[in-house]
Amino acid sequence: MPKSIIWLASYPKSGNTWLRLFLFNYLFNLDEPAPINQAHRIGPSDASAALYTQASKKKIDVSNAQETLRVRPSVIEAHASNGADVNFMKTHSANVDITGRALIPAKHSRGAIYIIRNPIDMAVSFAHHFGRSEDEVVSSMNSDIHSVLGDQARTVVPQYLGAWSDHVRSWADSKTLKTHVLRYEDMHADPVTAFGNALRYIGAPEDQERLEQAIRFASFKEAKQQEETHGFVEKPKDAKSFFRSGKVGEGREKLSPTLIERIEAEHGDMMKRFGYL
Repeated sequence: MPKSIIWLASYPKSGNTWLRLFLFNYLFNLDEPAPINQAHRIGPSDASAALYTQASKKKIDVSNAQETLRVRPSVIEAHASNGADVNFMKTHSANVDITGRALIPAKHSRGAIYIIRNPIDMAVSFAHHFGRSEDEVVSSMNSDIHSVLGDQARTVVPQYLGAWSDHVRSWADSKTLKTHVLRYEDMHADPVTAFGNALRYIGAPEDQERLEQAIRFASFKEAKQQEETHGFVEKPKDAKSFFRSGKVGEGREKLSPTLIERIEAEHGDMMKRFGYL
């Protein structure tokens, strides 16, 4: 079995799209910013309903959790076996087993880059993205059964997140998968070092000028401008925009003290480990 997949993993709204746009711009080495609506070219999502329909070779209900879990191994094997030496794949799922099936099968996995973001900031962005209240989001990210259902347009299948700390631990402490942890805050503060480390992890050749250009081409400002001009296929129907603010530290300004206390009480140990407390 080919071990070709490098997972681009994160809890939702933690910087996964930013990383994919950077890799798109760097690896394709374009003369102008890569179109955000072609981000899937750097690696599809493991929740893409189209992949499940294709792998099943018959019509299935992509919102049905049991049915998509049955088809998922075929989706991942097909991607791992496409002949490329390295295949990226985006995921928001935890690195766990569900009903006896590994969501992230080691036999197809070469490694992972796990993007982590301060959960206080992430909660604000998550609420905006999914059209939910901040209180609901905090309750969800504290729940070990938290999942994101397939959408009504049937473009994504159910995704299994669990509690935020458990999600982080499932990737950062994996015993079967070598994982490079990339902090969202470091992508902001020192993008040359942060993205350069990601390139070294995946074994890509490093070129300083190309690196700096890819960082500019994948900037929040560029992505937001493209979304305003062309729209973004990954934006949920009810969200005003996908690229909202991208700020570091916004959560402590937006969330109530009570919600911040709940997050810190539940996830304080993991937050301390990664420098958020």
